Amino acid sequence: MLLTIATTHQPATDLGYLLRKNPARLQSFRLSFGTAWVFYPEATDEQCEMALQVEVDPVGLVRNRRGPQGEARTLDQYVNDRPYAASSFLSVAIADVFGTALSGVCKERPGLEDLPLPFEVTVAALPCRGGEELLRRMFEPLGYAVETEPLPLDSRFSEWGVSRYFRVKLSAKIPLQRLLSHLYVLVPVLDNDKHYWVGEDEVSKLLRHGEGWLATHPERELVARRYLKHQRRLVEDAMSQLVVETGVDPDEEQQRQDAEEMALESCVSAAGTAVAIGTPEADARVEEETGGSLNEQRMGTVLAVLKSTRASRVLDLGCGEGRLLRALLKESQFSEIVGVDVSHRALEVARDRIRYDRMSEIQRARVKILQGSLMYRDQRISSYEAAAVVEVIEHLDAPRLAAFERVVFGCAKPDHVVVTTPNREYNVKWESLPGGQFRHRDHRFEWTRAEFRTWAERVASGFGYRVRYLPVGPEDATVGPPTQLALFERNSP
Repeated sequence: MLLTIATTHQPATDLGYLLRKNPARLQSFRLSFGTAWVFYPEATDEQCEMALQVEVDPVGLVRNRRGPQGEARTLDQYVNDRPYAASSFLSVAIADVFGTALSGVCKERPGLEDLPLPFEVTVAALPCRGGEELLRRMFEPLGYAVETEPLPLDSRFSEWGVSRYFRVKLSAKIPLQRLLSHLYVLVPVLDNDKHYWVGEDEVSKLLRHGEGWLATHPERELVARRYLKHQRRLVEDAMSQLVVETGVDPDEEQQRQDAEEMALESCVSAAGTAVAIGTPEADARVEEETGGSLNEQRMGTVLAVLKSTRASRVLDLGCGEGRLLRALLKESQFSEIVGVDVSHRALEVARDRIRYDRMSEIQRARVKILQGSLMYRDQRISSYEAAAVVEVIEHLDAPRLAAFERVVFGCAKPDHVVVTTPNREYNVKWESLPGGQFRHRDHRFEWTRAEFRTWAERVASGFGYRVRYLPVGPEDATVGPPTQLALFERNSP
């Protein structure tokens, strides 16, 4: 199995210091199941690439051990994909060979280990039980741009179709320790298998290597189940500790959500009939009629704006756990409501929130819940009258933001698109937010009002829209509102 990590950080050979592996040497490491080799196909100041090749000895692995019982399984010990496909063997090799880097230590270049650097990771053959869609659900929420190439079962027989293996390229600007921890945890999760016995200590391994990212991952429960080989007691133990790590009590979280929903219902009721957005009087009315917490005001404002478009068929793109969906369902104006999100877990929560399974047939006919990525063209979301994109774009890096623009404005082409995003200028109003930090660890950027308008004007001009703006939340005379909203309206043909 082969893993490569490349960087264009200057000087790129700093990768050798981070990994504690000299680019000028070919090094080998004896493992319990075979041998790992580390070498550098390229090592210059402009570009540096490290290759980790792991050779598994399937015969030596089972020699003097009791293999799987039953004649039907005996051949598995000697004829299998383990020497070639990335699996838990690769995770063990990463921990053994790059243990210092995995722990976040760089003695030769102190401070380098904490810097987000541009990395490109390639895995030659990654098994994924769940296909490309699951692979993206695992890595994209962590900020990676994902490229995949499905591998055929046999290149000589195309009619056999593709296998469950992918050649995968991951790109991100991220500290090396975080990148290695993602690979260590997620490679065996995608394979949905481990070559060794999973016991109590695997919970601590998962929590240790998932520190700082797993608790907020939308697929954390699926990650825990697969990493712990579906052992219910271990999964429950891991999930309970992840809840503690986030500092959120499940009962308190449910009470908070219920309170938010009740407040949102009040906002929706207060918004009353639709108003024509774009005039100072209309903008003032929407602001006045959507009181409450910032999230309540945001949802109430988006709802009022959608109503003002007089649309009946609407999309909630990046619908998350369904707060806006629930508000939309309360309005008879909307005859067709579609929620789209990349996270399977979030969509499960959204279904529960709108009580989908208990809806009448008439109500259920109004709503669709779709899993999908806003990075790819999707005919299912074309030809709608309006779309809401609430607090989504700030989670996208530059390549994914460009893809999002093409998909939403160039392909789906709703008549109206409502986009909200944080106003960075307002961050100074929060004493609890350290200077220079974003409001959420997953934000790739937070724009000033001028930056947001520059982006919106470019998108509108490029895709045939005109755009108007509306503040959300209390507007400060100097720094503006905490949230900024743009309404894109498609130009008539």
